[in-house]
Amino acid sequence: MNEDEFFYSRETGGTIVSSALKKTLEVIEERFPKHEWNVYVAQASDGDNWEGDSSICSKLLREQIIPKVQYFSYIEITDRDHQNLWREYEHVADSCPDAFSMEQIKTIDDIYPVFRRLFEKKPGL
Repeated sequence: MNEDEFFYSRETGGTIVSSALKKTLEVIEERFPKHEWNVYVAQASDGDNWEGDSSICSKLLREQIIPKVQYFSYIEITDRDHQNLWREYEHVADSCPDAFSMEQIKTIDDIYPVFRRLFEKKPGL
């Protein structure tokens, strides 16, 4: 997918985000044990997800993925109102503020500042 497709494609379909998170967990467990690696994950999405799957994603993050990583960032790429995945992830951000962050990208000009904020050195760390 090129940059134009990434930002302007309006594909619709059946996104089940938990399947990607399960694959992420599998890769981390098989190849990047926490005692050997500092794992940082960035998930970019338009926020659309099958109803009911967002709560599964939240549970996977809180209970299985975040304990195995240094930091997890969620980037929602949309100029629309936040979607159900964002609303569910707000609970993750509240419960894991040092290891989870969220940002929204609305335009191409937002890309660099958003990623800079997500990965800037935090005071005291």
